[in-house]
Amino acid sequence: MDEEFWYEEDTGAMVRPYTVTRGRTRPSDRHAIDLMSRVTALEPGPDGPGVDHARAALLGHVRRGPRPVVELAADADLPLTVVRVLLGDLAEQGLIRIDAPRRLPVHDAADPELLREIVRRLREL
Repeated sequence: MDEEFWYEEDTGAMVRPYTVTRGRTRPSDRHAIDLMSRVTALEPGPDGPGVDHARAALLGHVRRGPRPVVELAADADLPLTVVRVLLGDLAEQGLIRIDAPRRLPVHDAADPELLREIVRRLREL
């Protein structure tokens, strides 16, 4: 008899995102987590209690170096809402730091040459 193996790529996620976050759709109000917020790992050692597989996997991505939330969501292949909840949990456990995104000064953001460069690079994609 042929054994057939199913992989997550074939079937989709084996665990639904709402189960990973225990039904929560938002992180606690203590953490403002913007798409471009920069996330940095604080503890290089072993994961603490309460760090399940999903949180440990996300923490592994963060430990590779400081990164924006949106990149972490893409790398983890999880919905942004789930990543925000998990990051909030990790921040409350003291395993990561979430910094507000750097804002450009207003006069730089309105530079016409910068805008032309952005459009040119988007067209290259």
